[in-house]
Amino acid sequence: MLIASESEPTRAGVRLALEAEVTCTEAADADSAVEQAIRDHPDVCMLDLRPWSHGLRAATEIAKRLPSSAVIVFTAAPDEREFFAAIRAGATGYLPQTLDPSRLPQVVRAVLEGEAAVPRLYVRKLIEELSGRRRRRRLVLPEQQYVDLTSREWEIVELLRRGLSTQQIADELEISPVTVRRHLSTVEKKLGVTSRADVLRRLG
Repeated sequence: MLIASESEPTRAGVRLALEAEVTCTEAADADSAVEQAIRDHPDVCMLDLRPWSHGLRAATEIAKRLPSSAVIVFTAAPDEREFFAAIRAGATGYLPQTLDPSRLPQVVRAVLEGEAAVPRLYVRKLIEELSGRRRRRRLVLPEQQYVDLTSREWEIVELLRRGLSTQQIADELEISPVTVRRHLSTVEKKLGVTSRADVLRRLG
């Protein structure tokens, strides 16, 4: 098992809680975490997301290159946006560092058996997010025509109306620019137009 955090006390605390159950190795930064994971192929990687950009990059890289390794993100400051970004990156767990250390072995065993490790609060948020993606919203055009947009398409249209660029929309929704362009292309087809400027004109 790999434990990665820039905080030595954090690594030591996790190791102390788990070393009776599994063999633990440590990494002190995101780059080292990726290198060690690729070298050792651990069953589980526990990654501290601070600093956020480094931790997320490590989680994404490990999940992509080592699909058989479970990634658990643990953070000192749980945040809904970070939670969804971690899940999209491929993490199967998201844990607060305030979790009782005595529970860590049980969590790791559950993850090794194929279960997700997500606090109850975020389970509900995840269900709401997935349900929201399936809901469609009806857009009423100026000429009283109707177009059904998915929740994601609606979000992107609203950000486009606010004047955001592709990259800014991607950053706001924590998705890739390619995904933004794909959704906008679908919206254009639904509206029967061929450009973003036409989309905005159609919306009035």
